[in-house]
Amino acid sequence: MTSRVLIVDDEPRMADSIAVALRRRGHVCVVAGSGSEALVRHSEQGADVVITDLKMPGMDGLELLDKLAEVAPGVPVIVLTAHGDVPSAVDAMQRGAFHFLTKPFDNDELRSLVARALELTGLRRENRALRGELQKRGGAELVAASAPMRELLMLVDRAARSTAAVLLYGETGTGKEVIARRLHLASDRALGPFVAVNSTAFSAGVLESELFGHERGAFTGASSARAGCFERADGGTLLLDEIGEISLEFQAKLLRVLQEGEVLRVGGDRPRQVDVRIVTATNRDLRRDVERGRFREDLFFRLAVIPVHVPPLRLRHDDVLLLADHFLGRHAKSTGRALYFSDDARRALTQHAWPGNVRELENAVERAVVLARGDSIGPEDLLLVAEREAAAQAGSLQDALDRAAEERIRSTLKAAGGRRADAAVALGIERTTLYRLMKRLGIDA
Repeated sequence: MTSRVLIVDDEPRMADSIAVALRRRGHVCVVAGSGSEALVRHSEQGADVVITDLKMPGMDGLELLDKLAEVAPGVPVIVLTAHGDVPSAVDAMQRGAFHFLTKPFDNDELRSLVARALELTGLRRENRALRGELQKRGGAELVAASAPMRELLMLVDRAARSTAAVLLYGETGTGKEVIARRLHLASDRALGPFVAVNSTAFSAGVLESELFGHERGAFTGASSARAGCFERADGGTLLLDEIGEISLEFQAKLLRVLQEGEVLRVGGDRPRQVDVRIVTATNRDLRRDVERGRFREDLFFRLAVIPVHVPPLRLRHDDVLLLADHFLGRHAKSTGRALYFSDDARRALTQHAWPGNVRELENAVERAVVLARGDSIGPEDLLLVAEREAAAQAGSLQDALDRAAEERIRSTLKAAGGRRADAAVALGIERTTLYRLMKRLGIDA
């Protein structure tokens, strides 16, 4: 299949030179002398790859890149830049450019880059249907109608077209992992693995083994070799959650891996190459941590090539009821009841401040499904008053939020003589749902 390359440069000699080099490889080349002309040419004839100079009068290469992202989001764009203007090229990469070439460049380098871009175009075409199918299966459930979330998703979808590192930052419970999965599924790595690891779930020594892997005999208990998260995410995306909590010592080790693109297993002596898209998440202000010496500046800039703020639920007012209905559908599915929120419950949902964000909302809906005695969920089933009281008290907020659900389950189990199947029937939920709730609430009976 013949490929079409759109070349955009206000210097005719440069544009013609590029066209001659590519036509010798069988490409059909279309030349435009400005960004506005390029948009007209693309609308008329289309393009499989766009090559554009960054510095042009009128609409420059960066503005053209943004316009193409709107009208042709799947087309890879190669930008050309002068030797002394690499920062602009980096900016273009952050905006979703496929790659950049610094003038003067070798024609073989240009042809090789175009070939890679065309390969990417083909893969995108092949994967588009598969990515859609993966998203339909719930790989990245996102309910978003509010303006802040629409802006966020536009940014995420643009970021997905590059391989630049993304830093997701925002309050606890805002759904950063869901955003990371959306980023993965919207990228050309969608068919590769998505691996998520919480940096606070392991001690420093164990975290190194978890991320980088270990060889047999590397430490007590290492009876066999094990690949780490970087190796398991090869060809896909690795999410490092709570990145702001890792020690300075481990930050240096992580930086080295990111710089070299290879990992050394604990106890090993042979580095292993890895191809991983890095996404990190934090609820900390990493810039302030850098200023205070808690986080390495060089690591911060490597991780935050594309910083993405995930807004709190209180700024997503239009999403609250949509999310509540979404969670109700998920958690009520196993009950066999046609549960719905009463008008008072819906009013209570919209008036609550949601300090715990989306996670708090889902917990409230899950509790309400258990506590509701009929098909209508009232505000008393949501326990939002108890939630506010708990927030004003010391101790575990989550324990206070779940107390009523725990008491209901315990009393039902007692009435059923400890028979979980009967208790599940009495509560109007599936046994698997009851078992999961009992495990989370620490109910042994």
